[in-house]
Amino acid sequence: MSKAVQVGMFALMVLLVSGTPVMAQDGEAAAASSDVGFGAKALCGVGAGICVLGVGIGIGRIGGSAVESMARQPEVAANISTTVIITAAMIEGATFFGLLICILGVLGIGG
Repeated sequence: MSKAVQVGMFALMVLLVSGTPVMAQDGEAAAASSDVGFGAKALCGVGAGICVLGVGIGIGRIGGSAVESMARQPEVAANISTTVIITAAMIEGATFFGLLICILGVLGIGG
């Protein structure tokens, strides 16, 4: 993994963690700030785009590596296919959770 990708992933993690205090508000503070501004909604949309972009890259890499390994060892193609399907399903499940969080942020639901 290149240094630029590592720095980008670190910056993304810092950005995501920086929103944690907002999610940890008590009931009164959450009710007082229930109006989500345009900037927050735009960031939720950007988050959804990053989520989909990440899953596309991840599943693409899984698929490419699976095809390469099947070409090298055709006798284990069935095992590789099963592993790829399970791994892709797990990645998509995490992606749907991330997209749900982003969509709820855009709609202003959930504090």
